Amino acid sequence: MANLELEPNLVLPIHENLGKFFHRVRKRTVDICRPLQKEDFVAQPVVDVSPPKWHLAHTTWFFETFVLLPNRANYRVYDQDFGYLFNSYYNHVGERVLRHERGKLTRPTIDEVMAYRAYVDEALAEFLANAELTSQVQEVLTLGLHHEMQHQELLMTDIKYIFGHNPIHPVYDANCLVDNFKNSHSPGWVSIDEGVYDIGFSGDGFHFDNELGRHKQYIHQVQLATNLVTWGEYIEFIEDGGYEKFEFWLDEGWAWIKDSGVNAPMYAQKKNGVWGRYTLAGWQAIDPESVLVHVSYYEAEAFANWKGLRLPTEFEWEVASEHFDWGFVWEWTQSAYSAYPGFKKAKGALGEYNGKFMVNQMVLRGGSKATSLGHSRKSYRNFFHPHLQWQFAGIRLAK
Repeated sequence: MANLELEPNLVLPIHENLGKFFHRVRKRTVDICRPLQKEDFVAQPVVDVSPPKWHLAHTTWFFETFVLLPNRANYRVYDQDFGYLFNSYYNHVGERVLRHERGKLTRPTIDEVMAYRAYVDEALAEFLANAELTSQVQEVLTLGLHHEMQHQELLMTDIKYIFGHNPIHPVYDANCLVDNFKNSHSPGWVSIDEGVYDIGFSGDGFHFDNELGRHKQYIHQVQLATNLVTWGEYIEFIEDGGYEKFEFWLDEGWAWIKDSGVNAPMYAQKKNGVWGRYTLAGWQAIDPESVLVHVSYYEAEAFANWKGLRLPTEFEWEVASEHFDWGFVWEWTQSAYSAYPGFKKAKGALGEYNGKFMVNQMVLRGGSKATSLGHSRKSYRNFFHPHLQWQFAGIRLAK
């Protein structure tokens, strides 16, 4: 079975224990895939899901392309076709297979992809052991490792989508709890006083470029719930006709549920009068006290309106996060994803990492049980289109 216990804190100073960090991250990606059969590695049910085989190869391509090729003399590319097959969205690097066609890649086989990982890992291990690494190379290596940690969570979401839309709902791991847990505290509210607060990353350690531009933000007095919304609370919304009453929905959200036919969070369904849902441990009856997961921004916004409350802004969330537990589900905010003051994209391909996506997306904060421990922080800014349900996303209310 996969090693689903979260790793010890992997956030290390750039100049310390980089080789150890590299081996641990690379191993965990493979561990996540251990429960899979060969047929599972190629499936791509929808455009938002990438086949597990593609994740394994793409994260390897990142290190080959951005670390080994520019910095290791006489490095020989494993396969000239892989750059085209496993590039994702880096226009600077060249042409690539379109995202919705990744499921067509029956070749190379998963065995060949694993051989590719071994080849690159061996070259990187030798490079780390023998080269004098500049700070710039170490920064790219560290970015690559956190990039792979992002793909570890994407692997979990994509595997769940593949299994969760299989008519027989296969069990990924009977002991997996990344999508089934409860709040740890009694319900309550955290109060934040009106004032001007510093927002954005500060200090040492890894961070993405979209967290930079630490700046002042005025916040009105606000309260954020100490607990996340539960399945029981959300089912009350459904049973009260929440998906049938336009007054709770944004106009685009209302059009979305009408066009898509969505009438519940992803993986949830009422059968014979009983609400159940698919989890990575298999199909289960819903425990009303368990934390809600797999809602879109549109659903989160409609639920908040139904409650007479609202979603927090990402700035309110960041300030209040020191006073409640987080990291269980990604938490939708009402903030559109855009640049902080002074944001600058890096030159070249790595400048495409975050900046070019700053449009038509909403910010999520925190992290989920599927996020590699140590990868997230209170300034971390995740972002998705408002209709997407497949991420491990839930709701924290504000008033």
